[in-house]
Amino acid sequence: MDLILWRHAEAEDWHEGCDDLARSLTPRGEKQAKRMAAWLDRQLPEGTRILCSPARRCEQTVLALGRKYKLREEIAPHATGDELLTAAGWPHGKSVIVLVGHQPALGQAVARLLGLQQDSCAVRKGSVWWLRTRERDGEEQTVMVTVQAPELL
Repeated sequence: MDLILWRHAEAEDWHEGCDDLARSLTPRGEKQAKRMAAWLDRQLPEGTRILCSPARRCEQTVLALGRKYKLREEIAPHATGDELLTAAGWPHGKSVIVLVGHQPALGQAVARLLGLQQDSCAVRKGSVWWLRTRERDGEEQTVMVTVQAPELL
């Protein structure tokens, strides 16, 4: 199974009293989303399933890809890394999954899958972490396929 974790692009800052789910991408964030979407579109196979947080900034990020997606409440800003992995069907899903979400849950999922000492790792805004599960010598392994940041594309 391939799991592609895509953090939403740069969004308006959170401030006291704002509706967190309604925060929009900044102009820079819109450029980041377009850049990453163009790269992803060239890499993703047909049949890729795309799951997106219901937060506006995530939906704006995934819209740049121009593919069908499903909004999933269980990957909203309050989600945990384990909830993201469950929503994706990791590690036994049948298709490639793109999951558009938030920190710290994305970093928690990466840390868990890679067996890192800390409970989370930094996932930059707009970046993609592409992981794959495989079996080798009877042991299930997680392989890092690539990490891409929109500034580097």
